[in-house]
Amino acid sequence: MLDHRIHTFLLLCKVMNFRKTADFLGITQPAVTQQIHSLENQYGQKLFVYENRRLVKTDAAAVLEQYARAAKLQEQDLREKLENNPIHSLRVGATKTIGDYYLKGDIHRYLQSPDNALTLLVDNTERLLRLLEGNELDFAAVEGFFDKTRFDSILLRREPFVGICRKDHPFAGREVTMEELLKETIIHREAGSGTRAILEQELRGYNESLQRFRRHICISSFHIILDLVKQGFGVSFVYNILADSDPGLAKFSIRGESVVREFNIVYLKYADIREKIRWFFGPERFSGEHR
Repeated sequence: MLDHRIHTFLLLCKVMNFRKTADFLGITQPAVTQQIHSLENQYGQKLFVYENRRLVKTDAAAVLEQYARAAKLQEQDLREKLENNPIHSLRVGATKTIGDYYLKGDIHRYLQSPDNALTLLVDNTERLLRLLEGNELDFAAVEGFFDKTRFDSILLRREPFVGICRKDHPFAGREVTMEELLKETIIHREAGSGTRAILEQELRGYNESLQRFRRHICISSFHIILDLVKQGFGVSFVYNILADSDPGLAKFSIRGESVVREFNIVYLKYADIREKIRWFFGPERFSGEHR
């Protein structure tokens, strides 16, 4: 059983307030303080300090938090095994490109077994990473950037990142200059999405930003983005797997650029969940490498 002090520590890491932590737990604030001091004495490290009246985690607390989150996930797995339940239940996250256009075959294969149950959440990279840290997902398949000091990962696939436009658009099948591109309406995802982060990174390489486009439209749905591009309302940038999903779209690239990005299986650092990853992707399909 996970030490009750660790549960208190993890909650304090989340809310960063002793009083709120005590309220959530239904105990007194001095009791929370005592538990944290007990952990500090055990590990010989200060875990929290105040800077300008604001509670902050020390480097030691950040390390302990990573191990504690992994331990909490392992305890959940242990409880499931001790219940001797024949059902394999997975909580999987996926970014929208991967969830809507890439995982269908894996989902079908996994659910063919009557002993397999699944909760699949499709959302943007930022939210999925928060859910991983909150032990609300076992793992997530993401195409965006993530902090490799906080998460471990396994490479799932490398995928080109391309421009898309209407079939009869002047950009169709071409390499275009940044000057040409900036004259267009750009249709992009919301802040926190992996594809938007990659687009913004590429633009920074040219000392440009989304705000430099003649007009920009922010849409959280890829289905709507593809439709708007196909109807001629603007251009966008997506993974090749999306670009090839609709025959009404044409592809283009920025001159001199060939952008390829990774799809990764991401999970809590120090958590051994490779067995669950094999359940979902299958031993014959799962050839990714731990990194």
